[in-house]
Parts: sequence; structure tokens; C-alpha cells
Amino acid sequence: MGFFRILAAIPGFFLSAFFLMLLWGVIAPKIGLPKLDYPMAMLVNITLWIAVAPLAAVGAHKHHW
Repeated sequence: MGFFRILAAIPGFFLSAFFLMLLWGVIAPKIGLPKLDYPMAMLVNITLWIAVAPLAAVGAHKHHW
């Protein structure tokens, strides 16, 4: 079942990178930062996913102490 969950997350990765690029393009000029192209948005997105995934796994794991 874990393999299919990974496959299901792939479209979400590309969509979230796309939305990050679009939203950053709206916000960046207002705060004086350069816009992101799609490959850089993918790099930022995977970095965030790697940082948040362990936190989500710990939050999903229920401890009964």
C-alpha cells in the first residue's frame, strides 16, 4: 500500500510546485525579491517536503503511553 501512496503523491508534488511558482510571482515583486521559475519552485517544494514529511509522520503516529 505504501508504493501506491507514493505514486498518488507525485501529481500533488508537481501541482504544489506550480502553485508555489504562481503565488511567488504575485508576492515577490511587492517585497522586492526575484520571481521563481518552475525548476526553482520544484527545488523549493522538494526541500519543504523533505523537511515536513518527518513531522507529518510523527504527527500521524499515535503513541499510547
